[in-house]
Amino acid sequence: MYHKKTLVAVLLLALAAFAVACAQPIIQAPADTKAAADPNVPETGSGPDPLVTGLEGASGSAIGPDGALYVTEGAAGRVSRVDPQTGEMTTLVEGLPPAVLPIGGAADVAFIDSTAYVLVTMIGSDLPVPVDNPGVVGIYRVDGADSFTIIADIGEWSINNPSESDVFIPSGVHYAMDPYHGGLLVTDGHHNRVLHVTLDGEVSEMIAFDNIVPTGLAVSDYLVYMAEAGPNPHLAGDGKVVAFGPNASTVTEVASGAPLLVDVEFGSDGTFYALAQGDFPEGSDDGAPAIPGTGSLVAVNRDGGFSVIAEGLDQPTSLEIIGNTAYVVTLPGEIRRIDGIS
Repeated sequence: MYHKKTLVAVLLLALAAFAVACAQPIIQAPADTKAAADPNVPETGSGPDPLVTGLEGASGSAIGPDGALYVTEGAAGRVSRVDPQTGEMTTLVEGLPPAVLPIGGAADVAFIDSTAYVLVTMIGSDLPVPVDNPGVVGIYRVDGADSFTIIADIGEWSINNPSESDVFIPSGVHYAMDPYHGGLLVTDGHHNRVLHVTLDGEVSEMIAFDNIVPTGLAVSDYLVYMAEAGPNPHLAGDGKVVAFGPNASTVTEVASGAPLLVDVEFGSDGTFYALAQGDFPEGSDDGAPAIPGTGSLVAVNRDGGFSVIAEGLDQPTSLEIIGNTAYVVTLPGEIRRIDGIS
């Protein structure tokens, strides 16, 4: 069963941040990806200076059809486009419901063909704080620079279809979203499940879990790969990558052994990568964040473990890979570029 203290820990990982090589591939990347050579492998995960700083409530990310990086800024109620080479930023859409807490609001972004969709969470009237103007927890289709359409009210569906988890935010706490055969998959780290949402607003439960805190997603054909942050205290053994199909009631473990996993992505060379936020401070109270600078980018090994590709990352939340370069979004509002990952 899901414990309230686990959700509090996950939420405060982000809250606290506002206050203050290569492995053998075991999974083939989608056929349309292309490898690129780059010899500039960083010695540590901190890498060079950040590509971008000052993001407001950064969380999720995606690669757009134009090859640019798109990042959600929940506190600002917008999604920004980032040139992956120069770091130049422009606005894709603004005016989305901003976060009520230091986390929430626009949590992730995904593209189906040339249309962008934004996952918005933790802005409803069921939060454990007063909300003056509660908004719709759900998926928003981007229609223009300052216009959008709500296509699915995930919050209302979650309230009407409670999970077996012990929850205190009935509308859920959603982390990641990924396209899936004409629709979208959404992870809910509070209800401990993955939802399937059609573009005409039909919501259904794809698979439910015990207290494992599902986070990031990657899709290859009908197979779904998912990161598990694991329950408090987020031990490395509980940080897992699992796989499941559309009709599965159980999952297959792909790899484990990295603390507080938050995302998974295919590399262009066929290697499968995961992003770990870092070590949980031993003996700390519930809700303490990962120790700053202990996050890492890891690759999945054939033996079901991980090899460290880059370390020293500061509380990362989201990962994208373009060619031979990884882009890591962090809770302090940065995007780190790590070249030569393969």
